Amino acid sequence: MLEADDVVGGISRTVEREGWRFDIGGHRFFTKVPAVENWWHSVLPDEDFLSRPRMSRILYAGKLYDYPLKPMNALTNLGVVEAVRSVASYVKAKVRPPKDQSHFEGWVAARFGYRLYRIFFKTYTEKVWGMPATDIQADWAAQRIKNLSLGTAIVNALFPRKGQTEVTTLIDRFQYPKTGPGLMWERATEQVRAAGGDVRLRTAVTRLRRDDRGVVAVETQYRDSEGSVVPQTLPAGEVISSMPLPELVLAMDPPAPEHVQAAARALSHRDFLTVALVVPEACGFPDNWIYVHSPEARVGRVQNFGSWSPFLVKDGRTCLGLEYFVDEGDDLWEASDDDLVALATKELDLLGLVGAGSVERGYLVRMPKAYPVYDEGYDRQVDVIRAWLAEAAPNVHPVGRNGMHRYNNADHSMVTALLTVENIVDGTEHDVWSVNVEEDYHEEATAADGRTTGADKGSGGTGAAVGTGRSAPVRPRSRVRAA
Repeated sequence: MLEADDVVGGISRTVEREGWRFDIGGHRFFTKVPAVENWWHSVLPDEDFLSRPRMSRILYAGKLYDYPLKPMNALTNLGVVEAVRSVASYVKAKVRPPKDQSHFEGWVAARFGYRLYRIFFKTYTEKVWGMPATDIQADWAAQRIKNLSLGTAIVNALFPRKGQTEVTTLIDRFQYPKTGPGLMWERATEQVRAAGGDVRLRTAVTRLRRDDRGVVAVETQYRDSEGSVVPQTLPAGEVISSMPLPELVLAMDPPAPEHVQAAARALSHRDFLTVALVVPEACGFPDNWIYVHSPEARVGRVQNFGSWSPFLVKDGRTCLGLEYFVDEGDDLWEASDDDLVALATKELDLLGLVGAGSVERGYLVRMPKAYPVYDEGYDRQVDVIRAWLAEAAPNVHPVGRNGMHRYNNADHSMVTALLTVENIVDGTEHDVWSVNVEEDYHEEATAADGRTTGADKGSGGTGAAVGTGRSAPVRPRSRVRAA
C-alpha cells in the first residue's frame, strides 16, 4: 500500500497535537451493511468502540435549532409569525413545486419550501461549496438530506422511535472508536504489516506506466524524514486507487487522450481546514457539531471533540473544532496559523458560543481535496473517465470518495473497496460503480412485500440514473446476473 502522507486514514485520520486529538470533519460509524460492520469489529475489539448519542443543531440569528426538526423548538425560535409563513411556503411548494429541481436550491425548496430553504440550507451550503446554490447539482442534496422532508421531519419529531435508523439523517446513536477514526486505520495497518504486507508512508505516486494491457508499473517518490526524495518504480498487476480521480488520469504514461485529460481537469474539489481551540470543559456543548448558518461568520461548523469521545480531550478541558471550507490558495488557506486562531476565536465570541477570553490555545489542521465538487457537468466528466479507464487500463480500480469522485460516507467507500477486492481475488463481477443505484438501496420506507419505497432516484438532478452514493450501501448484483 502506498500513502503519500505520513499517517494513514486520509480525511478519516485522527490528528494529534500535544495530546489533543481531532477528528477531521467528524465520522459517525453507522452502517446497514453486515460485511462492513463485521470488518470494523475484526479490526477493533468491542471495548475500543463507544456508543455515542447523536446530536447536532443549527445556529441561526443567535438561536440554536434542533436537527432533525422538533416542531416546538422551531416554533419557539422562529416565532409564531415566521413559523406560519414557513409552513405556508412549504404548502405552496407542494402545490406548485419549483420547475427546476436539477440544482440544490430547487431540490430543497421543493421539500421544505423557500423560506425554510433560505433560513436553514442556503447560507451553510454556499459556505461549503463557495458557489451559488443554483450552481450546485441536486445530487449533493439527495446525498446529504436523502429522503428527509419537512413532512417526514415533523412525523419523526412527533412520533420518535428509539434507535431510529431507517433514514440515515435521523439515527440517534452511532459507534465511535474511542480515540477517533484514525484508530481503526492504525490498527488495520498493523494487521497488514503483521501478515507480511507492505505499507509505505510518505510515498507519492507520480506516474502510472501502461501498455495495451493496462498499467504495468507505478513510479513513486519517497520523502524521508529529512525531506530528501527517493524515486522508485514498482511493478503492477492490479491497481486499487483512492487517489483523486483527476490526478490518477493525469499521471498516466502514455498520457490519456486530450478529451479525457480535459474531463479530469474539469473535476474540482473543495478544501478544508480546522481551527481547534482549547477551552474549559464548561464552555463546551453536548452536540457533536453545530452548523453555523449565520452569514456574518465565515466558519461553517463547530465540533466539540469532547462530545465525540472523552479520550480525544483532557480532564477539565475540551477542544472545539471550527471548520472552514476553503480553496487551496485562497486567503484563509494561505493565512498564518496565528491569524486563523485569532479569527476563529473572534467568530466563536461573535456567535455567542464561547467568549474570546476563554480560549487557551489553538491548533491548525489543513486538509486538501476534502470534498469532490458536484458542479454542472461533473457526472459527464466522470463518465468520460470511467469509459476510458475500462478500455485503456482495465486493471486500475478507482474506489472511495476521491477515487470515484463521489461524496461518499465511510461505509460506502468501504463497500466499493471490498467488492473490488472480491473482483480481483475471487473473479466476481460486481459492478462497483452501481453501488447504491439499485432500488433496494433506498431506505425511507419499506412496503409490506419488502420492496423499498421513497427512493431518491427521482431527485431530478443530473446523474440521477447513476445514483447518489449516499443511501446505505448494499452489495450490487453482478453484471452477469443484472444482464
